[in-house]
Amino acid sequence: NYKLNVPPTSRHNKRFFENLSGAGKAIAVLTSGGDAQGMNAAVRAVVRMGIYVGAKVYFVHEGYQGMVDGGDNIKEATWESVSSMLQMGGTVIGSARCKDFRMHEGRLKAAHNLVQRGITNLCVIGGDGSLTGANLFREEWSGLLAELVQQGLIDEEASQKYSALHIVGMVGSIDNDFCVTQRKCYLALVSALACGADWVLIPEMPPEDGWEEKMCQKLSAKRAGMKRLNIIIVAEGAIDRNNQPITSEHVKNLVVQRLGFDTRVTILGHVQRGGTPSAFDRILASRMGVEAVLALLETTANTPACVVSLCGNQSVRLPLMECVQMIQHLYLIKYNNNTNVFVCTCRSFENNLKTYKLLAHRKPESELPQSNFNVAVLNVGAPAAGMNAAVRSAVRVGISEGHKMFAVSDGFEGFYKGQIKEIKWADVGGWTGQGGSLLGTKRTLPAKHIDKIAEQMRKYNINALLVIGGFEAFLGIMELLAARGTYEELCVPMVMVPATVSNNVPGSDLSIGADTALNAITVTCDRIKQSASGTKHRVFIIETMGGYCGYLASVGGLAAGADAAYIFEEPFDIRDLQSNVEHLTEKMKTSIQRGLVLRNENSNENYTTDFIYQLYSEEGKGVFDCRKNVLGHMQQGGAPSPFDRNFGTKIAAKAMQWISKKLNESYRKGRVFANTEDSACLLGMRRRALVFQPVVQLRDETDFVHRIPKEQWWLKLRPLMKILAKYKTSYDISDSGQLEHVVLNRPKQSEAMAAI
Repeated sequence: NYKLNVPPTSRHNKRFFENLSGAGKAIAVLTSGGDAQGMNAAVRAVVRMGIYVGAKVYFVHEGYQGMVDGGDNIKEATWESVSSMLQMGGTVIGSARCKDFRMHEGRLKAAHNLVQRGITNLCVIGGDGSLTGANLFREEWSGLLAELVQQGLIDEEASQKYSALHIVGMVGSIDNDFCVTQRKCYLALVSALACGADWVLIPEMPPEDGWEEKMCQKLSAKRAGMKRLNIIIVAEGAIDRNNQPITSEHVKNLVVQRLGFDTRVTILGHVQRGGTPSAFDRILASRMGVEAVLALLETTANTPACVVSLCGNQSVRLPLMECVQMIQHLYLIKYNNNTNVFVCTCRSFENNLKTYKLLAHRKPESELPQSNFNVAVLNVGAPAAGMNAAVRSAVRVGISEGHKMFAVSDGFEGFYKGQIKEIKWADVGGWTGQGGSLLGTKRTLPAKHIDKIAEQMRKYNINALLVIGGFEAFLGIMELLAARGTYEELCVPMVMVPATVSNNVPGSDLSIGADTALNAITVTCDRIKQSASGTKHRVFIIETMGGYCGYLASVGGLAAGADAAYIFEEPFDIRDLQSNVEHLTEKMKTSIQRGLVLRNENSNENYTTDFIYQLYSEEGKGVFDCRKNVLGHMQQGGAPSPFDRNFGTKIAAKAMQWISKKLNESYRKGRVFANTEDSACLLGMRRRALVFQPVVQLRDETDFVHRIPKEQWWLKLRPLMKILAKYKTSYDISDSGQLEHVVLNRPKQSEAMAAI
């Protein structure tokens, strides 16, 4: 229920951060509030980017308490002081909830400690309370300095020199309770989406009266359908309509007494707050940390304090004051006396709730619309974690829309062989958390079997197709589209949902499965580096998958803290390899003990993984030794990450809703006939939104020889990896430095009620 108001200035003119200097500036970084995974990655990025541009960077240990106490709590950071912290959970510089900082006297002491060290740039990593406190500190800054002058603690010259305090905030919180941050949702609700929970109880949406009976009826029906277990998620603070708490113990007793089911309670507690950060959290934190330093470098006396964040895959800066003011609007729960229900005004919450209810609660047959349309869903290409979540979502949304859903086994090969059967609501139960492709998937393309596929379309009266897969799925849709002139059976709505670990599908910045693969790479790299914890001066050469697409190597390298990543999209030669060896040699002379180099499997036909390993081994003699690892298909297997489960769930649901719309538009005279360009689309993530794009329009954006898009957004992240590895490089900041504004869009009452 907010929108980002982008300034009209053009973002197409490239700007580079080399024109920004941190010389003479002092930046302090602190973490405040509860620990959150990724905080260390953010601290590391702020420190290294700050030092890189010539600024002095200080740690403030123990959050605001350390700023108030001063002394050794505020120490200058070095490049090496943030080594080996990327993969660590929590915050190594400490965090504390500070009562002193809430008092005027405490903030006065904090101001004195900062001025003594010449610090006027503050990077605060924390949640709602921490960033609200930072905003108050900045508002009071001039008054605090005046008091320090009056008390004789600083002179007038210092007051003038340090007259402006610049603050940039980064949201670091497992609660995700600050406005306009990415993945703006609630732990319990989105966890319910990710694991396919049978029931969820959350404070933002108290259940209607009589919920106990309805929940037990649903659990009983699931057991009757041969389901062996049920999951109920109870959020901390869950309440009923009478504002009475709903506890996990109460729910357990309810199930035991009414149903007699063997029931266990697991309270996750601080398990949720600890642990190693995911690849997403590391990349998010690293990008936000670098963006925070850039924002501080560009500040003037009139620049408002801002929060750096991520919207879609794009960095944004938002005025801190506007965000603080927006919190009360976005996350306020209101009680509606007319309808006797609670209404939460956060639209993202409403969307998540709609999706969960759509997939978890089946309507009675009598309440379902009768569309008389048959929709087929199939997986094409290599397996990708999250495919099953997408199929489950598509099937259940399709049934809710009144369609008859058909599952095609083994992709287009199974299609022309007639491996097609109707798939019911219960058939996809428990699919969300399973890896691979339960439908079966193959790389076979349809062109050689178009006649047989058309025959099967006619036999089963298929009115629409949903294809979930990678580059082969994209090619397959194009081949079906090209055959429409010959086979009328193919003149039906078709939509593709990208699902591939390679993330090489044109028209989408992200693909289902890529996040799980990145996590596999990141965790493996952590373990590989840990294997040398007792060995000095070792470099690991690691080969990743991806075909000709360097996404996994590049973004995985950023998440794992790699020193270099060799990819096809960025050609390299022997001089580059030699330069990297020399760079690592210099680093090994400091306290840095281990190096990490990633190589995409098809980055260069001559400079193979073996060649690079042998080159590094020979040139590094006497300084470091080498080991090599080929990660292989472990990047393709395993259970899908929560991100891939939810991404697959939401994008497939949106695709099915598009299919329903197109079926109604193209139904004429008792049949479906769709042969326009926009009746065969790819649904992809583009910058900040999911967008339907006709596949024919994506032809010019595609390098068909190497099976990659001609332009790839993540290439802009490669300089970040190099900067954080201490390489001198050029960094395009065209997408940075634009302050946007938050505008409240209040949902209509009817929309809010529809969600409930």
